[in-house]
Amino acid sequence: MTKKITDFSKLAVHTMTTKPWDLRQCVENFSAAGICGITIWRNVLEGQNLREARVMLNDYDMQVVSIARGGFFPSVQKEKRQTAVDDNLWAIEQSAAMGAPVLVLVSGADPAQSLEKSREQIQESILQILPQAQKAGVKLAIEPLHPMYAGDRSAINTLEQANNMVEEINSEFVGVAVDVYHLWWDPNLQREIIRCGRNGKLFAFHVCDWNVPSKDFLNDRGLMGDGCINIPQIRGWVEETGFSGYNEVEIFSDKYWAMDQNMYLEKIKNAYLKFT
Repeated sequence: MTKKITDFSKLAVHTMTTKPWDLRQCVENFSAAGICGITIWRNVLEGQNLREARVMLNDYDMQVVSIARGGFFPSVQKEKRQTAVDDNLWAIEQSAAMGAPVLVLVSGADPAQSLEKSREQIQESILQILPQAQKAGVKLAIEPLHPMYAGDRSAINTLEQANNMVEEINSEFVGVAVDVYHLWWDPNLQREIIRCGRNGKLFAFHVCDWNVPSKDFLNDRGLMGDGCINIPQIRGWVEETGFSGYNEVEIFSDKYWAMDQNMYLEKIKNAYLKFT
């Protein structure tokens, strides 16, 4: 039986979860709510002095869990592939500047070519940025996305595919991010969580819920307890591997973005204790 969560010591919230807030608002309000973990999306770093942002995070004793997101590597055009590599090198610099141990990769896909070709380009690109990630001390977490995104967002759609690539690359700096929204449906999920977790390659764990019916497959994610995902069961599998990292709340929701974000944050805390 999965151990019940009783406090917020392992709760992290993505800045995209509270999208209406800028970085300072996220930091101040998360801290005031007793939340010490934060995953920073790169959009809130635009125009920021990274040194000043790091000082602010330290002043509020915020633990940066990861930076989201890198990736989007594949393209039929060589120039676009190089642009993606350059952007990921910058993302690694941002991650190091923020003190983030992990950069999450949403790998990308190009509908003008096969999924197999896109996967080849993803692996090639990761190998290109890997030396810089190692130098900066930033791990790269490949995040499989639900198959509905295979056409343009990610050619890596199962945890098995991600694990295969991680094992082929064979670096302590390359692992996976497990997001329940994308993987809850997979009949092999428990096996693959054990596979990456026991090899020390499970770098991040993201939670939210799948609404039934879903009004929008991108921006209608549910708060834990809203939908059909057995989150405690999956968390149990994750923790059985020895994973002791944060439970990261990552919710894209027009519904929740439209409400008062401080009230929403309280809903997140309540749902975290009851349904995670």
